[in-house]
Amino acid sequence: MSQTSQVVQAAQEPISDALFAELRTVPIFSSLKDEELRCLSGVEEIRLKAGDVLGRQGEAAHNFWVVLEGSISLTQALPDGREVEISSLPAGTAFGELPLLANIPNAVTLKAQVDGHLVQLNEEGFWSLMTTCPEVRKAILGNMAKRFQKLQSTTVQQEKMASLGTLAAGLMHELNNPGTAARRAASQLRANLMRMHELSAKFSKVDLSREQKECLHDLQEHTLAAKQPIVMSSLEQSDAEEALAEWMEGANIENAWKMAPTLVSIGLKADDLECAKAEFPGSTLSDALCWLEALASSMQLVGTIEESIGRVSDLVMAVKSYAYEGKGMKQAIDVNGSIHATLVILSHKMREKEITLEKEFAPDLPPLQSECTGLNQIWTNLLDNSIDAVGPKGKISVKTWAEKSPTSPDRTDICIRIADDGSGIPLDSQAHIFDTFYTTKPVGVGTGLGLGIVHRIVDQFGGVIRFSSVPGDTEFIVRLPAQTPVAA
Repeated sequence: MSQTSQVVQAAQEPISDALFAELRTVPIFSSLKDEELRCLSGVEEIRLKAGDVLGRQGEAAHNFWVVLEGSISLTQALPDGREVEISSLPAGTAFGELPLLANIPNAVTLKAQVDGHLVQLNEEGFWSLMTTCPEVRKAILGNMAKRFQKLQSTTVQQEKMASLGTLAAGLMHELNNPGTAARRAASQLRANLMRMHELSAKFSKVDLSREQKECLHDLQEHTLAAKQPIVMSSLEQSDAEEALAEWMEGANIENAWKMAPTLVSIGLKADDLECAKAEFPGSTLSDALCWLEALASSMQLVGTIEESIGRVSDLVMAVKSYAYEGKGMKQAIDVNGSIHATLVILSHKMREKEITLEKEFAPDLPPLQSECTGLNQIWTNLLDNSIDAVGPKGKISVKTWAEKSPTSPDRTDICIRIADDGSGIPLDSQAHIFDTFYTTKPVGVGTGLGLGIVHRIVDQFGGVIRFSSVPGDTEFIVRLPAQTPVAA
């Protein structure tokens, strides 16, 4: 309290009739009987001028107050030095009991907004009141419970909004990958449609036999049935592409090595193309398979656009859910599929650096049963960091498997390993990589949000994330319980 405040009535004197009448109007005392309210004898009346300070944030609490006239502002100092007003207490409010009862410092600074009139009870008098006046004690504790509940609700909402502010800062980073992928896929889709138009025009000028039409129809049906690229390990994919490309080269098909990956991704083998080889002589075989590859590529590009738009929608819904909703709906998530979709969206960044990707997906991986959201943000951030860390023609490996939890034998954990041969994380930075806003990337490249988001989401799923890093070998291992624990 500043020196401008004046003590009007000394402690230990019984309260006057005028003060008694004013206290009777205070809400928490209004239901007390006269003899119960008289327990408040020994209070001090104080007069404050605007700007006078009753107590400062961080200082020990010594008094309990009741505002009779005027109002008191509650301000809090932020880490950046700014002071913000979080609330104000109007006339008729009793306050100050919480720090006295909990024996904690003032959480806020208390300052008179205008000239005011208060009743003050020092620490000794407050404890005497609480032990000798049960009805007053009940009124004070009831008032404290209401205030604490309101404060707790406000604090939770403030924490949510503060976290949302952090999420909003990283949202552009999260949206950039699917946005770029969708734009690039749309451009490639346009080129494919032009290529298919040109090839269709060529076919329209020749009379196709019934056998040729049936062959094309069967291959088209097979292509349209493949809604998503087949998930294969790196070795399986490489062997299949090499075998098909060699067969196509043997059949004098142009751009065989360029077309093979797309045809393999929809499950086509050399045997499946024998009908085309038999029915389409000379250059018409190249045209037929080029048209088929353009169709397959277009279908996959449409899938990429849908996946990218879905990713954007998921992010928006996740933010909305975090801000306004409670638990989500229980769902079964295919972790292999989630990682594969993320790899598709980030594939252009890998192609730009000619990165070798090694995949080893466990075929018997159980679905992840969870109410949580944001799983693909884990893969996006970990893979994006690996892509940035490796040099041109570097290597990234992804592996999934399931095993019994080391801490709970009855629980099955889904394990995901993402490793790269990049420069590694400096030793002096390793203790801080999950800290929000911490980044080892150059200014303008990293926000420092990625691994902080990863750690938070893994924790929400009830999992753990561990890493090890030396130059040339960095790996992150994420363990997620197949059945996410229900939060209390």
